[in-house]
Amino acid sequence: MGWFKAVGNGADDPSHHVVSVRLPGDGKAAGAGFLLAPDTVLTCAHVVNAALGRAPFESRAPGVVEVPVEMRAERAGRQGRVARVAHWIPPRAQNGGAPAPGAGEWHGDLAVLRVDGPAFGLPAAPRQAHMTVGQEVGAWHGSGRAATFARLSVTALHGSHGYVDGAPTGMAVGPGYSGSPLWCAREEAVVGLVVAHFMPRERASGAPVEFDPQRVIRRSWAIPWQAVEAELRPLGVLDGVRPAPVDTGEPAFRLLLDAIEDVFPSPSSRGDCARRLARACGVGHGSDVVPPSPEEFVAFLLAHPRALAALAGILRRDDPRAAEHILAAGALSRVPRLLSPAEYGELHDQLRAMDPAVLGRFPEAVRAALPHLAALPGADTLDALIDRLEALPGDGHAGAGERRVPALLRVIEYLSALCPDTGRAYLRMWADGVSRRLGIERSALAERRYDAQEWGRSVLARALRVRVLVQVTRAGRNRHRIRIWCDEGAGPRQVSTDSVQSFSDAEAAREVLRVLDSLTPSPEDERPPLVEVLVDRGGLNLPVDEWAARDPDGSLPGVLGVEFPLVMHCPELLRRNGRFVSRWRSRWNRLDSGKEFVVSEPMDRDTLYSRLVNQLDTVRVSVDVPPGTRDGIVQTCLALGIPVVMWDRCRDGTSPSLRHMARVATPELPDGVHTYRANAKANPPEFPGRPVLAWADADRDVPRLHLTEPQESA
Repeated sequence: MGWFKAVGNGADDPSHHVVSVRLPGDGKAAGAGFLLAPDTVLTCAHVVNAALGRAPFESRAPGVVEVPVEMRAERAGRQGRVARVAHWIPPRAQNGGAPAPGAGEWHGDLAVLRVDGPAFGLPAAPRQAHMTVGQEVGAWHGSGRAATFARLSVTALHGSHGYVDGAPTGMAVGPGYSGSPLWCAREEAVVGLVVAHFMPRERASGAPVEFDPQRVIRRSWAIPWQAVEAELRPLGVLDGVRPAPVDTGEPAFRLLLDAIEDVFPSPSSRGDCARRLARACGVGHGSDVVPPSPEEFVAFLLAHPRALAALAGILRRDDPRAAEHILAAGALSRVPRLLSPAEYGELHDQLRAMDPAVLGRFPEAVRAALPHLAALPGADTLDALIDRLEALPGDGHAGAGERRVPALLRVIEYLSALCPDTGRAYLRMWADGVSRRLGIERSALAERRYDAQEWGRSVLARALRVRVLVQVTRAGRNRHRIRIWCDEGAGPRQVSTDSVQSFSDAEAAREVLRVLDSLTPSPEDERPPLVEVLVDRGGLNLPVDEWAARDPDGSLPGVLGVEFPLVMHCPELLRRNGRFVSRWRSRWNRLDSGKEFVVSEPMDRDTLYSRLVNQLDTVRVSVDVPPGTRDGIVQTCLALGIPVVMWDRCRDGTSPSLRHMARVATPELPDGVHTYRANAKANPPEFPGRPVLAWADADRDVPRLHLTEPQESA
């Protein structure tokens, strides 16, 4: 890049590119990796699994965990850092499943790590080139010591596999070399990475065999760089670490060039700012006397993805107009990211310090903050999700001439609403700083913050409520099998034993009441636990709310729907129509403000489908029709992702309870129906009807595994 330059290209000592992936206990090397960018490391997924103490072919993404790494810094020797898994491509067999234990070859097996800490002083990422037969290459042990250099030759290429043979003298590739870059001195580039070594073994026992000159020796296999590109390019990883050459003819370049020449009329002012920018981006720079030319300055802004944000931060305090000019011009290019290097690092510091239970609700905050997105950004890791959120535009609530609040800032506001006071304050301070640097009006961010606070209050209120989940399946005439779970906020835990025993209505009610009696009341929530009955579509009209069991002495009745708020839930209907799950979640996020739709006359499914399928602000449907067509309408509403559906079980076709419940706010319906049932028990003439409430909470988990098991016959 000319005046802006990385610390060193490593051509004089390519071992500087090697990153050690360490075991957390004894600090020994689990394997190697190499720099894709100053803050990005590429290694093998099985190396990360080894570092985390997992099975080599474990396919699940590790989640938000720390991976110890060590890298070479200029004039500081090797430095320990902490990395996170940003992108995960697990080992896979030819058929796409997990490789068999002891497999010699497989596909995939890549992990992209993001490294915390300042990038300044780290060597530049090496150039990459395609692997070809005949290349002479070298590899290093994960310890990174120069003495572990092994000389290799590329002897064959077969699809995503490259086969390399070691020289008969010197170091041999073995354990700890996985993930090492294969450096080709002729190309001055990395042409692949080591994956595994072929070790001759006895076929029966798997034990290593004695040396035999007729057997394969010193052969390993690697992933050629062209295969790495094929795996990483769809994820967008290479867009940030290998930017395309800057096009000096594009509009962003010309506008930024005008802006730089206008903002820095003298070479000295341009040089002062350029040095500050280089430090902020963790790169070296050229002469302290001769500044970069305006063209070099702009080329750096359009090559380093966080340079433009860093420059806007430098300019914002002293020259806000210049910062606006720079941001407006840079918006015409797809390279610049939303956050500066410092903002990006600080955000991850905050997230890393967050309670894992709160951080695990990040996707929930995304759904709530961005309800109008056609498809939520999918990602296996938190880093990948943040990368995708950075690329989304701001919302549409800005006035004329105002900057919109970016999607990522809105998500962070919603996440902060779930945090304790200290964590919330830190995240809001971070968001305030980013919004000031972007020139966003305080009132605009305050509006999003208020929305997030209101959402957070409603979510925390719902989440604090204890639930008892009861799966009910038919086991013959007036007999049922039940499973029971409790959820005090950490997810469902089964409290009943699986058996083929069946229960009458009264016996099942006694089992449920026994579990409810065992619960310790929450000091933070005086409301009674919510009973959520899990049924298939044929069980939606089971009168579980009317099931009653008397005390052993027969003195007191125990009617489930009178003592506790009780709702029905049919996960089967949503799972069978998975394309409506996102609409169900979107509607649930609007529970406080969404509309009610009343079906007051028979309606066929096609008509109902047309009326509701795209009405995402319809969160509640009341079905006030005779029994003949009622069940089909109810099931259609639930399948389309309507989270709240009410009807009356009266056989004469009237729905007196629905007219009463129309006055109750949607979030309060479980308690409203509970009160109505208690009143109906005490005064049937004044409170006629048998209300049923189907309630599908998108923020609370359901024991899915058990719901998909086949039901046993009677």
